[in-house]
Amino acid sequence: MQFGPAKHFFALLLAAPLLAGCLERGQPTMVDSSADDDAFCRSNNVAVGSNDYVNCRKNRDVQRGNANARADRAQRNLAEQMLNNPTRP
Repeated sequence: MQFGPAKHFFALLLAAPLLAGCLERGQPTMVDSSADDDAFCRSNNVAVGSNDYVNCRKNRDVQRGNANARADRAQRNLAEQMLNNPTRP
């Protein structure tokens, strides 16, 4: 029984969903958190555009960056620990 190109097409259809997961690499899609930051900074009774408001938004941005850096570092540490200490069944 010879199927020719149909066999390859069927194999490609089976492999396509598995390969689609490889497209999501690198940084995830950025989430717009400006509304949350704006609400947080306004809750301190600070006028939009004032120095206190700008400093609040800047601090929120720095905190978010630090949290992302900590998460990335924890992921790298976990991957390194798993590579250096493999468990064997």
